[in-house]
Amino acid sequence: MYQGTYQPPTRFSVFPPVIKNLLILNGLVFLAQIVPETNRLLISWLGLWPLGNVPIIGLGEFWPWQLLTYGFLHGSISHLIFNMFALWMFGVQIENTWGSQRFLVFYVACVAGAALIQLPITTWDFMASGGDPRWWVPTIGASGGVFGILLAFGMMFPNQPIYLYFLFPIKAKWFVIGYGLIELFGGVSGSSAVAHFAHLGGMLFGFLLIQYWRGKLPIQPKQRMYW
Repeated sequence: MYQGTYQPPTRFSVFPPVIKNLLILNGLVFLAQIVPETNRLLISWLGLWPLGNVPIIGLGEFWPWQLLTYGFLHGSISHLIFNMFALWMFGVQIENTWGSQRFLVFYVACVAGAALIQLPITTWDFMASGGDPRWWVPTIGASGGVFGILLAFGMMFPNQPIYLYFLFPIKAKWFVIGYGLIELFGGVSGSSAVAHFAHLGGMLFGFLLIQYWRGKLPIQPKQRMYW
């Protein structure tokens, strides 16, 4: 028996609180990364490192907080801009619809979920390499959270057009499905150093959380979410 229904906010903001603060925080962390010594320290302590024995003391090792902190580090300015633009572009309507508290819970869950999927894969790769230091690299970036937001956008606004290269319209649902298939192919083929399974993990955990909020899972929420 549901105790009530979720009531979304009615006031729209171009820069709602969570997205605004995520943009600022990610930007500040990247500015700190510009300094080489600071960057090495941040990567060592905050990047998502594989499990196992550290081959070089001081290079980096896994700590539980990295399941979240890796999402605030980026490898380049283009990496940062792409993730933050996508977070803003797809997240604004969602935060305005859900409210900031629910949106923050969703984003954090997607970031952590992406890490939980990526961690055993990078650990396996490292172990399979025989402990080759070239495989001892961390996962960084907000992409896991962003892909969760992308999935939510496609579920909430399936027919809203997204303009590829600002020219070619495609419905959000097909855009999300296509992007998911591309990530799956990239992950299975191992065609690049991109953390494809982290992206898929963010989408998977986002989907499960949405289904829970909508009352579609065996465990029922106190307040069911409708849209």
